[in-house]
Amino acid sequence: MREFELNLTEKELEKRTSKDYLVTKKFLTPDAPEYLALDEGDKKALIHLVKAANIIGRVNLQLDCHDNLDFEAYLKREIKNGNKRAKLTKILFDAQKGMNAVDTMSNKINLAKGIKELPGKGVYPKDLSVKEFHKILTEMINANKIDEVKKVLNQRSVVERSGKHLVGIDYVDKFREEFQKAADELEKAAETSTNEDFNEYLILQSKALRTADPTFDAFADKKWATLQDTPLEFTITRENYEDEMTGTIMENSELVNLLSKHGITPTPKDFLGGRVGIVNKKGTEALTAIKKYLPELAKNMPYADEYEQNISPDKDTKQTMVDVDMVQAAGDVGAYRGGITLAENLPNDDKPSLQIGGGRRNVYHRQIRFISDKKKLQERLDAVLDKDQHKYYLDEADHWFTIGHENAHSLGPKKACEKLGKYRNIIEENKADMASLASVDLLTELGMYTEEQRKQILVTVVADNFLKSKPNLSQAHRVRTVMQNKYMAERGAYELVDGKIHVNIDKVVPAAQEMLKEIIRLQIDEDFERADKYVKENFVWTDNMEIIAKALQKVSKTLNGKLETKLADMLNKILSY
Repeated sequence: MREFELNLTEKELEKRTSKDYLVTKKFLTPDAPEYLALDEGDKKALIHLVKAANIIGRVNLQLDCHDNLDFEAYLKREIKNGNKRAKLTKILFDAQKGMNAVDTMSNKINLAKGIKELPGKGVYPKDLSVKEFHKILTEMINANKIDEVKKVLNQRSVVERSGKHLVGIDYVDKFREEFQKAADELEKAAETSTNEDFNEYLILQSKALRTADPTFDAFADKKWATLQDTPLEFTITRENYEDEMTGTIMENSELVNLLSKHGITPTPKDFLGGRVGIVNKKGTEALTAIKKYLPELAKNMPYADEYEQNISPDKDTKQTMVDVDMVQAAGDVGAYRGGITLAENLPNDDKPSLQIGGGRRNVYHRQIRFISDKKKLQERLDAVLDKDQHKYYLDEADHWFTIGHENAHSLGPKKACEKLGKYRNIIEENKADMASLASVDLLTELGMYTEEQRKQILVTVVADNFLKSKPNLSQAHRVRTVMQNKYMAERGAYELVDGKIHVNIDKVVPAAQEMLKEIIRLQIDEDFERADKYVKENFVWTDNMEIIAKALQKVSKTLNGKLETKLADMLNKILSY
């Protein structure tokens, strides 16, 4: 067994694992009414869905870092030997789903000495530098190894060395044993689950796990995106925010031109998660209220006549949405790294199901968005928000905004924008935020929101958009908030009065509309240099941001978080029948 040296001191570990610093998000328990109300067939299916999700989580540990599994084994051995530091380190390892992460202060957390997060995580060779990566790709293209390069640069391959060159191994081939076991579990779940549509999806997904062919994923994704009235939720999530290596290609103009000449698009690697839940019918009904307005929102997107959208004003809206009581979030979707996913709009634009007529689906995570400590919330408001505007703050308004954000991923240019390189995700997330804000006045006019709700959304979103520290460029979700805060301040959408945020309500939507227009232009034109200039001009940590950050630090010690999954843990222990 490999040996490691733990990086954090016992004192630091005790601090980071205490309840003040490590927030807990509680998923469903074995006595939860939502679980007890299920038909027996669905309860049995949940056993297998949880097992499948956990297997996917194990795969993602390997995609995330070459050393994760060895380090986990080392921690387990040391815990058996009574090593207290190992026990505390394991709590953080399980919470952040890996050895390396960032906390809410944007500090990089490395749980073992000498092992830092790599740009290529675990999907590229550990010793591969960016410079060598570009050099090898150029040599391979010049050697006419075009098909091999395509395999290296697609979203579903692990890249390894092959002599002087690189080879891309499809996930299904690389993790054949794990995927076969996950497929077995999905097929067993389909034997007892009570919903025929859901069962059809599970069978399609199991086939995709057995065959190294993106066509099978496309069929599964296409079916999954139609699911609206099912008791259970299961998703293999595939997002590419973690890959910092592939995007560097766009900084090498010579290589970009060479790839373009041969019709090769470098697509960031997918990282995998397994989500299991029980669909909440009441919450889902509230979500679907916005669906009838989506065509109108699509029509009002900037430059709408220059591109095709996933949602079209003159066609059926291929968008389903469900609110889910969470049972398990394994792998990438459950990694608590300074924050955790509230909801997802999938499949992403780079996925083949969208090319065969498939739609998209939004899944919202109820237990993750719940605020358990109202007292802490009030302390935060007292510290950062103008007291006269407390009446407009409503934590549920953040959920309304998130609904707009997730639907906005289906609006705008229907392409993956890989040419924007490392800025692709920052710009896409910025687009989703600004589209959500930009549409608030229109949705109020159309009757979706009342005037009071309009004010609640605008004040709540602006007040919640401030961070405890300046992020780094690899944190797409946080970089975009800094950009927005600078942009909004310059246009008078908010100001600081006696060190507190005062939202100038009527200026928020116009500022959002202006920024959205600029973002959409970047996505249409796919000009890396302009995107680079735009992000750097707006990603500026201002004095106002620092004032609010210091105030937030005084009222919140939280550095990270963990999931408590008692129902999933129980189900995972049940022997398969």
